[in-house]
Amino acid sequence: MKAKTADQIATAVIYAIAGLVALVLAAMLAFILVRGVPHLSWHFLTAQARSFEVGGGIGIQLFNSFYLLILAMLISFPIALGAAIYLNEYAKPTIWTSMVRTAIEVMSSLPSVVVGLFGFLIFVVKLKLGFSIISGAIALTFFNLPILTRSIETSLSQIPDLQREAGAALGLSRFETVIHIILPASVPSIVTGVVISAGRVFGEAAALIFTAGQSAPSLDFGDWNPFNLASPLSPFRPAETLAVHIWKINSEGIMPDLSLVSAGASAVLIIVVLIFNFSARRLGTLLYKKLTKS
Repeated sequence: MKAKTADQIATAVIYAIAGLVALVLAAMLAFILVRGVPHLSWHFLTAQARSFEVGGGIGIQLFNSFYLLILAMLISFPIALGAAIYLNEYAKPTIWTSMVRTAIEVMSSLPSVVVGLFGFLIFVVKLKLGFSIISGAIALTFFNLPILTRSIETSLSQIPDLQREAGAALGLSRFETVIHIILPASVPSIVTGVVISAGRVFGEAAALIFTAGQSAPSLDFGDWNPFNLASPLSPFRPAETLAVHIWKINSEGIMPDLSLVSAGASAVLIIVVLIFNFSARRLGTLLYKKLTKS
């Protein structure tokens, strides 16, 4: 067989495999959206869930998901950014850096249920934080930190060394070069990684079942005092998220309109994750133009 013919066959096989994967993914998304979108309404998105009655919504679960996501990203992003800057800009190839990279690799491969059990033993039981948003946010930090660190480090490593040398030639310190040159240039890639990881965290369930809890108490949206457990901003209250809610109602089976609520909640979850992914590149480009004034 000629090399050109073999190359064409291999290319066709690769395209066929990629097309098959894309087709399966599109079929899954279409199935979820077709079943769930017709059941979406303002009442469904804002109403409280009902266990033994028809007509409940996902309002509190949806709010809990976004609130927990914000807290988790506020905790994990600064740590991941600092770790990535150290590993890419300052760290030398030593035993210490090798251990850090190995630890990151090991943490990134941990199943989310293991992270949830770890969070349950340490934060819920040992530190007596109970099933709460803060326990879930810290558990999600352990779940998200290694992937976010690697993503930011990869973004920084893609910047040519010529820009670092240019900063040194201008008399800038290494820290000033990183802050004023390297970070602005890598903003699009960093933002893309952050937004995609946020979508991954938003859909997480296993780690939150054992930390944030499986209950969603009624909230007083007129009370914004974070020290009151009835306040939406309280980090010490249990918080059932949207992904946990889908798992819970399907496992309990006590909701009369289970199939409708499950389909609608799944559609909302998929739509939010898709919005995260599609907006990542656009947001990164806008921030890059603003920071670089180009």
